[in-house]
Amino acid sequence: MDNEGIILVREDRLFVKYKSVFDIMGPIMIGPSSSHTAGAARIGLFARRLFAKSPTEVIITLYGSFAKTYKGHGTDVALIGGLMNFSTNDKRIPQAKHYADEHGIKIIFIESDEEPVHPNTVKLQLSDGIEDLDVVGVSIGGGKIRITGINSFLLTVPDTKPSLFIVHEECQNVIEDIQHVLNKSGHQISDIQMSQKENESLMGTLIKLEHPLTQQIIDHIEKLPHIKVTKFISEGDSHVL
Repeated sequence: MDNEGIILVREDRLFVKYKSVFDIMGPIMIGPSSSHTAGAARIGLFARRLFAKSPTEVIITLYGSFAKTYKGHGTDVALIGGLMNFSTNDKRIPQAKHYADEHGIKIIFIESDEEPVHPNTVKLQLSDGIEDLDVVGVSIGGGKIRITGINSFLLTVPDTKPSLFIVHEECQNVIEDIQHVLNKSGHQISDIQMSQKENESLMGTLIKLEHPLTQQIIDHIEKLPHIKVTKFISEGDSHVL
């Protein structure tokens, strides 16, 4: 059956599809709100996993509802908890600021007046003094998130498939070279998103894959000509903890 394993819930005359009851109830979590705490923790954790190390400073810019309610709803500690590599149900989340201080991580919060596309939007700018990374994420409800930007490139990260984020020079051969490496190792590209900042030659590309990559393949791609940044995103990093 096409709808096997799918729960249909009526919301204002629309039927919304969920894969499990946990999509309706939300995740097991610490905090009062799946949108403002669980979702926030997941965005923080995604950024930490993508950065792949502990930052020394993080600038957190909050938009819309997040900017107005982040202190009362625990969004601040949830974001920091994710940045500390805590899952949504980690009992240390309420004390996340303390743990960040212990690890020497400086956290700066900025409340933006800019009107976001989605009210629960946050931008995380991570730095360790050597490398910088920024991630824009949206908490869309029920603990789910959507990553809509990496390093200021407008890209939407798939929530159920592994993907490869690269920053590269504007060159036609880049994707062909990557595709050659992937094909040689038995991998297929299922989708490609490309983004370019105004008045800049560098491009950000997100390659959606069917299967995870080994570190050897990632290292091979990283050494290709014209590649500046390579980041592998594991399956579910933007959805499931």
